[in-house]
Amino acid sequence: MAKIGIVIPAAGQGKRMGAGYNKQFLVLMGQPLLAHTVKLFEASSYVSEIVIVGADGDVVLIEELVRHYRFNKVVAICKGGAQRQDSVHAGVQALSPIIQRVVVHDGARPLLTLQVFHQFLGETQAFSAAIMGIELKDTVKRVDTSGKVIDTLPRERLRAVQTPQIFDRGILEEAHHQAASAGYYGTDDASLLEWMGYSVQMVEGCQENIKVTTPEDLWLAERILAMRDERRSKFET
Repeated sequence: MAKIGIVIPAAGQGKRMGAGYNKQFLVLMGQPLLAHTVKLFEASSYVSEIVIVGADGDVVLIEELVRHYRFNKVVAICKGGAQRQDSVHAGVQALSPIIQRVVVHDGARPLLTLQVFHQFLGETQAFSAAIMGIELKDTVKRVDTSGKVIDTLPRERLRAVQTPQIFDRGILEEAHHQAASAGYYGTDDASLLEWMGYSVQMVEGCQENIKVTTPEDLWLAERILAMRDERRSKFET
């Protein structure tokens, strides 16, 4: 398998969480969210390097976190940009030249498991760009600016996109360069490649791989981890 580097954007302020500080440092089952996220990639035998991109005021805290948990695969901690896209671009540039494939994963998605991640790597080996997504459970309607329903979208053709997302390094760097030159900002890294006309493959994601954005998400994340612990205990006994 190609040399894989992980870029973890963790520079968002998390205003919807209402904590008054970066949500990456919220405590989940005794550890910061970011520690849960990095620990997963630290444990993967397929990962060569990890780069964390944080807000300017959080860089020192992230450095302390990396030292405390002895995350040896973290090769750089970068200062993020004005937009998430700028942060990912900085993170990719911080990876060493040996890295051939880049995985981008949200710092606030702490529930990805090693099994799901390795399955994702296996399913996406043949694609230069691939993302993870899940089917929608609810009906989705498109509305105008006043809230009036325009139409109902075909749910079976829609996916809620998650991270990780994986890319051949060359085309990801090209996409970021072209987007920066054109002043184009996408909603995620895959959208930059779509904008350039590259094919992006969707593979099945995991319902438990939630992004912690609100206090309710943190509560749900705690319940999911507690259930995993219960299942593990039953299996061991």
